[in-house]
Amino acid sequence: MERVNDMMYDPTIFDNLKVAFENYVYDLDNLSGEVSINNRKEKLEMATMSRAFSLQFTLSDQKNVTAEIFLGASLQDLAAEILKTSGEKPGCTLLVRFYKQVEDVETECRQIEEGMQKIWSQRPLTQTISFVYGPEQPIFMNKIEVGFNRKINEDQIEDIPALVDHILETLEQLNSMY
Repeated sequence: MERVNDMMYDPTIFDNLKVAFENYVYDLDNLSGEVSINNRKEKLEMATMSRAFSLQFTLSDQKNVTAEIFLGASLQDLAAEILKTSGEKPGCTLLVRFYKQVEDVETECRQIEEGMQKIWSQRPLTQTISFVYGPEQPIFMNKIEVGFNRKINEDQIEDIPALVDHILETLEQLNSMY
């Protein structure tokens, strides 16, 4: 009889970070009631063998602005980690996004950028405006993205509470505008 080695599943950086974010934000939803989670996605892109996870939520008492935590891992990152490729520093891409309706694009976007710079300091910010063609008075959707200039790994798990605090502060600020 051939003996099969028992192999234990070793979670990747992506898995560990995903679970850490989920646990922290779900506690804010289920235990403290501070936020309401309204969407969760996890994707495996078969064409590129990449993985993505996103968690969207609002403040429980202010639902006009949605926050999203996005975590991604490419095939290169996953392969470097699993194969323990020397010289490679595997990690995940982290993006924080906010979705807010705006009416006066020039004025409101400028104020959003100024306010967010106070919270996020030197992080790159991108605001992308979209609208549905047709109505007389269009309502614009502003997707505000906070970028991070490096990959993250398990070394940053302890930073999750501070990051989420920044997200909550931003939600409060964006909800108080207009």
